Amino acid sequence: MDIRKLQRAIVDGLEDVKGQNITVFNTEHLSPLFERVIIASGTSNRQTKALASSVRDAVKSKGFPVMRTEGEDNGEWIIVDCGAAVVHLMQPAIRDYYHLEEIWGDKPVKMKLDDKPVKLVKAEEPKAAPAKKAAAKKAAPAKKADGKKVPAKAAPAKKVAAKKAAAKKAPSRTGVTRTVGVKSTAAKKAPAKKAAAKRTASRA
Repeated sequence: MDIRKLQRAIVDGLEDVKGQNITVFNTEHLSPLFERVIIASGTSNRQTKALASSVRDAVKSKGFPVMRTEGEDNGEWIIVDCGAAVVHLMQPAIRDYYHLEEIWGDKPVKMKLDDKPVKLVKAEEPKAAPAKKAAAKKAAPAKKADGKKVPAKAAPAKKVAAKKAAAKKAPSRTGVTRTVGVKSTAAKKAPAKKAAAKRTASRA
């Protein structure tokens, strides 16, 4: 039996049903019963069952025997015994819990797999907002933590009081005109009195 052809058939069967995290380990030095342990993950019971069925079909199509299958009733962990290779099909949580790689993972086998890592495309940087929008945002009133709006620019109370006091002290224009008018009339009356006094003196 060519173990390389067998492991290739198993991996092909796993890839046909989108098996995840496929790993192949050489176990010849650990057990005389089988030469390979192959582990793959399925996201659901349906997928693990589909993986087991695909592996059986792929192995049989290459002329290799399938001894038995265990765990299909539950679907969380299915074991397909292919004689020289044993396949473990596990859901991610079960695989993380039992971590079979610690037991059988001394000698990983390098194989070409179809599941290549997908390159992530960088998101484009957002364009700078127009100047008008930026100015509008600055003019918008700020909000306190409680959600109430703060007035844009409220004049301090001290400045307002000072302006009012200054306005009271400063004489109004009407007051100035009135006082000036009084002085002018008084100034006109004074010479008139003096002239009358001179006239009476000259008559005497």
